Amino acid sequence: MGSKSALRTWLLALLPLVLLAALLVAIVKLDPASALGGDAPPVEELEFERVVLEPGRILLTVINDGPDPVHIAQVMVDEAYWQFTQEQAGELAHLDRARLVVPYPWVEGEAHEVVLVTATGMTFAHEIAVALETPRPSGQAFLLFALIGIYVGVLPVTLGLLWYPLIRNLGRSGLDFVLSLTVALLVFLFVDTAEDALEAAGALAESFQGVTLFSVVAILAYLGIEALGKRLETGKGALSAAWVTALLVAIGIGLHNFGEGLAIGAAFSLGELTLGTLLILGFTLHNTTEGLAIVSPLAKERVSLGRLAWLGFIAGAPTIAGAWVGGFVYSPVWSVVFLAIGAGAIAQVVVQITRGTAGDRRLGELITSRSVFLGLLAGFGVMYLTGMLVG
Repeated sequence: MGSKSALRTWLLALLPLVLLAALLVAIVKLDPASALGGDAPPVEELEFERVVLEPGRILLTVINDGPDPVHIAQVMVDEAYWQFTQEQAGELAHLDRARLVVPYPWVEGEAHEVVLVTATGMTFAHEIAVALETPRPSGQAFLLFALIGIYVGVLPVTLGLLWYPLIRNLGRSGLDFVLSLTVALLVFLFVDTAEDALEAAGALAESFQGVTLFSVVAILAYLGIEALGKRLETGKGALSAAWVTALLVAIGIGLHNFGEGLAIGAAFSLGELTLGTLLILGFTLHNTTEGLAIVSPLAKERVSLGRLAWLGFIAGAPTIAGAWVGGFVYSPVWSVVFLAIGAGAIAQVVVQITRGTAGDRRLGELITSRSVFLGLLAGFGVMYLTGMLVG
């Protein structure tokens, strides 16, 4: 009896899906667009996903973001037609990608414009602001990006951890100040990460619904970090609330720093060397304050040097991975996903630290506290001033 009941439940669950599939097939067969539109021109939309410069040639990765098939007929570089090969030959259906290889003697340091011409005469342009050879995976390149990640992420965060002895000697008001400063730092990081994610989402093909993708992934990341925190507090080998908070702060900052590595790697990949150097300097100063955010919840805990170093590694090492991804295999979609994960994680950590800081105090009482207000003000001020160096 139980198995029959379960089978009936599954059939009832599948019935609307089967009817929906039948409806979709009927719509496709009917083809209302052809019936109503007649000989309307096709809607074509090509998006440039990646442009790679190698000696003597330009490699283009494009995606069909429109509803109709697109046939790339010609390629122009600097207002002249050039031969090209298309690795996925023929028409591109909706969301199909193609890799175009254009033999072209580009000039280092100069600007170039690439224009794709479709069979219907539509044109889609992409400007190469400064032509520089795109970094290719090699032992030297991997080492260089790893060193950048260490300089920008690991070392500054580790330096910030050295404030731990000072945090240990603070009283209640001093601790409120530091925890409030931490909240301000993390709120600033959240805004910074969300801004970068939304900018990357805007550059995505419209079919990927970048803003929606960011919002959904950020919410899922928030809930995932919330669940992880509860599991660490109540599961086998449970940690103290202070350690859980510190660990979650390190994870959230690490996800944010992955996005910073992406930005640096992508800047060098696109030939924006000045921007890349400026990002390195700005992020290095910016990230020193992140170590303070990690150790603040541990003011009443005795922490070994090894465990502090582990927290610093969790927060800083993702910068290395981000630089590798940004420099070698940058993908706008995955950039949005990782930045959204970072934003959601940081938002949850802000809530967690605020709960811990409040304790048995009401939110109104907490906010009106002078030490809390000064901590928030100092945190926003520090992050704003150091953030100015990043641009």
